[in-house]
Amino acid sequence: MDIAPSADAAVTADIERLKAAHPKTRELYREVCALLFFRYGITPTANRLYQLVRRGSMGTPTAVLGEFWAELREKSRVRIDHPDLPADLQAAAGELVATLWTRSTASAQMALEALRVEAEAEKVVAQNAVTSMEGKLGRTETALDQRTSALLAAQVRIQELEQGQAASEATRRALEAEITRLQDENAARDRALAQARADFSEELEKLRASAGLAEERLRATEKRALLEIERERVASARLQKELDAATRRTEQGEARHRSELQAVQAQLADARHQAGVLEGSLVAVRDASAGYARELGLLRQQMTGAVVPRRSGRKGGAVTVPARKQPRATRKAASAKKAG
Repeated sequence: MDIAPSADAAVTADIERLKAAHPKTRELYREVCALLFFRYGITPTANRLYQLVRRGSMGTPTAVLGEFWAELREKSRVRIDHPDLPADLQAAAGELVATLWTRSTASAQMALEALRVEAEAEKVVAQNAVTSMEGKLGRTETALDQRTSALLAAQVRIQELEQGQAASEATRRALEAEITRLQDENAARDRALAQARADFSEELEKLRASAGLAEERLRATEKRALLEIERERVASARLQKELDAATRRTEQGEARHRSELQAVQAQLADARHQAGVLEGSLVAVRDASAGYARELGLLRQQMTGAVVPRRSGRKGGAVTVPARKQPRATRKAASAKKAG
């Protein structure tokens, strides 16, 4: 009889518990036979036992099943041979047991034959599967060898690439260090250039200020020289006027004092002497004017040279014009004026 769908889960659960409780295969098959026959009323067969237990070979459930039926017959015979049973009941019980044994043996033989046929079919299928698997295994081994070769080549290539990458990384780091060094040098040069520009601007401002101061001093010197020349010109004109006045006085005195010739001659000699002195003073004044003109030209040349900015190791100073001494002729004229 087949296992009902409702009892299938219970049978499976009980067999799982028996598997945990009986690790030995023969004991497990014996307990499963007893479970099916006595608890669920199922006649155990070798094929059904193997399908439920899935342990050992196909001969193990057959042998265990034979031992189970032999033990069952032995126990039944003891009950049948019990002295309390009547003879006709013993005979009927014997016939029933014989009938059950015959049917069970026939069923077991049929199940065994079906199991053998199924096993042979499974064997053929397994052999075909093994042959197919061997072919697949050969192809797989060939592909594996190819993949192994490709993997080895890839590993060699990976090592080469890793070495190249390491070299590239070292080169990149060296280039980055060089770039950093050059950037630092450029920054230092930029700072030095900025400082040099600041120093140059400061020095240029100083030179401009010094040139302006020198130009102002030169203008003041030129103004003073012009004033000196103007004073000398006024003095020369005044001396010329005095000379003219003396000449006129001399002429008038000569006309008026003809009678006093000796005195006039003496005065005339004095006047001529004074006129000579004045003429000498006039010549000296003219010479001094020419010297002033030359000195003014020199001062203008010095002023032009001082305005042009020149970079030197020392700071620019103001142009100092030496104090011009008073011409000797002017001093002589002034002395003669005081003496007159």
